[in-house]
Amino acid sequence: MKLMWQYTVRNKKLLFIDFICVFGFILIELGLPTLLGEMLDNGVVKNDVAYIRQTGISMVILVVVGVAMNISLGYFVTRITTNMTADIRDDLYQQVQEYSHNEFEKVGVSSLITRVTNDAYQIMLFMQNILRTGFMTPMMFGVSLFMVFKTSAKLGLYVLGALPFLLLGIVAIARYSKPLSIKQQKNLDRINAILRENLSGLRVVRAFVNEDFEEDRFEEVNEAYADSSKRLFRLMAFAQPSFFFLFNIVMALIIWSGSIQIDEGTLQVGTLIAVIEYIFHALFSFMMFATIFMMYPRASVSANRIQEALEIEPIIKGNTEEVVETSEKGTLEFKDVTFAYPGHSQSPVIRDISFTAKPGETVAFIGSTGSGKSTLIQLIPRFFDVTKGQVLVDGKDVRDYPLDQLRSKIGYIPQKAILFSGTIADNLRYGKEDADVKDMERASQIAQAEEFISELPEGFDTHVSEGGTNFSGGQKQRLAIARAIIRDPEIFIFDDSFSALDYATDAKLRDRLEKETTHSTTLIVAQRVSTIMNADKIIVLNEGNVVGTGTHRELLRQCSVYYDIAASQLTKEELAL
Repeated sequence: MKLMWQYTVRNKKLLFIDFICVFGFILIELGLPTLLGEMLDNGVVKNDVAYIRQTGISMVILVVVGVAMNISLGYFVTRITTNMTADIRDDLYQQVQEYSHNEFEKVGVSSLITRVTNDAYQIMLFMQNILRTGFMTPMMFGVSLFMVFKTSAKLGLYVLGALPFLLLGIVAIARYSKPLSIKQQKNLDRINAILRENLSGLRVVRAFVNEDFEEDRFEEVNEAYADSSKRLFRLMAFAQPSFFFLFNIVMALIIWSGSIQIDEGTLQVGTLIAVIEYIFHALFSFMMFATIFMMYPRASVSANRIQEALEIEPIIKGNTEEVVETSEKGTLEFKDVTFAYPGHSQSPVIRDISFTAKPGETVAFIGSTGSGKSTLIQLIPRFFDVTKGQVLVDGKDVRDYPLDQLRSKIGYIPQKAILFSGTIADNLRYGKEDADVKDMERASQIAQAEEFISELPEGFDTHVSEGGTNFSGGQKQRLAIARAIIRDPEIFIFDDSFSALDYATDAKLRDRLEKETTHSTTLIVAQRVSTIMNADKIIVLNEGNVVGTGTHRELLRQCSVYYDIAASQLTKEELAL
């Protein structure tokens, strides 16, 4: 509940107006039965037409004001809860942006999506009920009960007799609904996970003709979610008629007892009608509050899940105190770097790596699959932190930089090219926000993307679908490279970023890149020897260790691992060159 109130009180002015509307509505609702009782006892019974007319006009005015209050209450409640939900989602999204790879693995991407969408929505529904009826019902119940005992203490005893049964029902339902709510939200996480996997891997599913398998897998978790939802809603559905049954019994007893008192002359008809109205408001208010209380376990589960995501402290944090000043530009150095994934300290992925790269140099990394190439370069922008040793950029440890300053020095092109929905221009400006057409043209020329962009009717304004699915793999890679080039960074990191390009395009791109980026340090992770043959330095990795360093010719003579890789890709004539 603390999280929900924490975000609700941000709207203090609206909350104050909400209180006024609630209080005014209660006074009007309870004022009407009082006026009705007085009209019957002092007007109808005494045949006083003027009193009836005067009281009737007062009741009409109260009704109009009550309707206005109710409409205003609905408006301000909606304003408060939508603002609150938007704030929760903003804060949660901002927190997720700070997560490292470790936090994403801990929580799960699908679970985060559920928390941002469905859990925030559950909190909004609950708070709408709290602000609309949760504030109203306790006050309505208290004032109504007071008016009942003030009017007829004997009839009020029937209400007190019903309260223990109502409380017992509320506690029992709340106890059983919480575990069902937890199970329901976990099943929703699983639905999102399967749906996300299926949609992103749709081509693989179809290629292996596994549609039936995926349908069965989804049906299983969907049935589990439906089952937990049915049990939860069945529990809620059982509560309301049970309360109404008890409510009707109490009303029947009150009417029976009241009629006896009227017959004895100790109670007037108008007073009985007023008491019935008061008791109706008291019991109905209690029942509404009970409904809200039964909703609380589900909202509490959602709030706890959001709180958990907000409280996770990212392992990787940048220096927030000051910008790091450096005299060097584009220098990179690894000093005895060892890295192991969190929780696997006994099994390092890379061990004791040391090398230096300077502006204008091209340093390449090659090795068998799983040798640690991609992991090594991901230590530079701090996607992971070293377990031992240091990574220095411009002579400073990367852990001393603010994260945005460090990453602004780097142009990173991942192995799997990622494009965002929008236009080609939007994607290129992701690298440089204020890039103009000339900047985009230059970057696309270097990345060998100009040719296919110029053939598109809308050029740079061509729409890019989600994930860039309306472009081929090679086109996406070239656009991703152009996005990094337009940034003009100190350090380029190509993580096997030429794999989807044909040999001719690969050669043209690297040749143009070498001429245009003489002031930058270039790091290339590659599987193809032809991509890195002209690198100034090639580092050969095997099972996380450096087994060779040098130029292409030097490694052919000195490193058997490199020679074996080259021999599997090059002809004898090329090896002899």
